[in-house]
Amino acid sequence: MSSPSERSRLDPYTTQAENKHITLPEKIKDLCTIIKAAKTGMLVTRNTEGNLHSRAMNPANMLREGQLNLVFLANNVSAKFEEIENDSHVNVSFFDSSTTNWVSYAGRARVSQDRDLIHRCWSMSVTGYIGNLKDGVHTGDENDPRVSAIEVVPDEIRYWFTEKGAVSRTVEVTAGAVTGKAVSPGELCTITKEEIQLLRGPHTA
Repeated sequence: MSSPSERSRLDPYTTQAENKHITLPEKIKDLCTIIKAAKTGMLVTRNTEGNLHSRAMNPANMLREGQLNLVFLANNVSAKFEEIENDSHVNVSFFDSSTTNWVSYAGRARVSQDRDLIHRCWSMSVTGYIGNLKDGVHTGDENDPRVSAIEVVPDEIRYWFTEKGAVSRTVEVTAGAVTGKAVSPGELCTITKEEIQLLRGPHTA
């Protein structure tokens, strides 16, 4: 494995892109901007055979300062719930194709039947995915026992953010290709485990 100095030399793109001086409030602002623009995330889970499965899902909650957990509402009969029970480690990624900004959540998922949480996050669009079975129980609404919340609690969040337009990014990368000099038309940032814990408070697991 390369030493930090050797890794820096061999990976000039990352070295140039990493911003270790940005403040936590600025990071949260960037994070919310990217997720709001991207709208849809890819939730990745692992099955008992070690295979990774991903699916597109829209967060049911809005991020806010001090709360970076993602909440998804889904049918608890689906395979992803079995996979979360087998291994709670998950990844959620977002990509905004208009800017190439992206976010990657690494953390753990926990399943909740908290009806208050489900009520707060409820959207009628969920009914379209689970359906009303017309049996008086599985009604497709927020009281349907099939509806559970998947809450993703991050251990680390990495993101890439740029405010440069597509033309500027293309020109910069093309110039780098011609000169042989690595360029980064954006910034790579990390919300660390320590920063996430700081937001949660000292007594929150």
